Amino acid sequence: MKIDATLEDQVVKFQFIRIEKVEGNRALKHFIDFPHDLYAGDPNYVPELFMAQEALLNRKTSPFFLHSKAEYFLARSPEGKILGRIAAIYNQNYIGFTGEKSGFFGFFDIVNDYNVAKTLLDTAADWLRQHGLERMIGPTNFSTNETCGVLIENFEEPPFVLTTYNYPYYAPFLEQYGFVKHSDLLSYEFFPAKLTPKLQELSSQLENRLAQKGITIRTIDMKNFDQEVDKFLPIYNASWDKNLGFVPMTEAEVRQMGKDLKMAIDPDFIYFAEKDGKAIGIALSVPNLNEIFIKIPRGRLFPTGLFKFLFGRKSIKTLRIVALGILPEYRRTGLDVCFYVRSYQTALRKGIQRAEASWILENNELMNRALLQIQGKVYRKHRIYEKSL
Repeated sequence: MKIDATLEDQVVKFQFIRIEKVEGNRALKHFIDFPHDLYAGDPNYVPELFMAQEALLNRKTSPFFLHSKAEYFLARSPEGKILGRIAAIYNQNYIGFTGEKSGFFGFFDIVNDYNVAKTLLDTAADWLRQHGLERMIGPTNFSTNETCGVLIENFEEPPFVLTTYNYPYYAPFLEQYGFVKHSDLLSYEFFPAKLTPKLQELSSQLENRLAQKGITIRTIDMKNFDQEVDKFLPIYNASWDKNLGFVPMTEAEVRQMGKDLKMAIDPDFIYFAEKDGKAIGIALSVPNLNEIFIKIPRGRLFPTGLFKFLFGRKSIKTLRIVALGILPEYRRTGLDVCFYVRSYQTALRKGIQRAEASWILENNELMNRALLQIQGKVYRKHRIYEKSL
């Protein structure tokens, strides 16, 4: 189903909107499940797994709430129908790291009605002002370490795993409210079959040059998974600290991420670069599980979704390159190209037909140059917005 926000006959006018604070497990379930109803019938919508969303949003289990806070809101019609949802987010670690009095909004989903969007955004903005904040950024769920951004280009196909999808009217509504562009996030498309001998030779030469400097590349050791996760955190925080919207991950957050990904990863697609036994770079790719999740109604693994997940993994034909991080002093060595070519080669061996590298900040010149060098093409964009309060 394709929705064009410019068509007046598609816009439902809700003049009376009731805002409800999400309290208790039942209300949280409604908050999580709303997108399933909003996107019912849309062939490109992929349900988030309920158990993963519940673990992320539940204040008792989510590591985010060890340092920060958030409030969730639902918008309802007078008859009680849910029209939208939003989270207002006070990220104490972001404020401490940047010194900015900025808050976030996230988990933003709405019917095609600007009045609903405005009412929810007003609610989130008021909550952030009450907490002494002066700027609102989003959508982020809860930060740029999780899913974030409004899809602004390419609504014609399902999203890759751990990326967001929305109807085309979201961005116009945010801009009508007064939001302006904070940053664009680029998604690059690759076809492993197009890997050229010339590029493979370049990568081989670069790896030989790195080896002469004592730098080697290996895959993850799943027998020592927890220790490998520990190596990820300092590289991630050092590699992305200059990115717009960045907030350092905590040990609890990276361990939760590792727990969430462990069932999904293919160890052949996770690489560590090391020098003298110390990790200096990482590359993380995961099979595009959305090929399976799109077939699991309302994101429930039980009773039948688990079988679809377990038996469907072997037939996945697409891949997402989720993260590539290199310590600053080892950038400009060609290590990024080596990581990408290795991913290419492994994808070819495993029958992967297409890959996406995302998200890449538009102003990340080194990364964008490397992706273009290995024949990547921007085919999708997401945007993060900001507005003074």
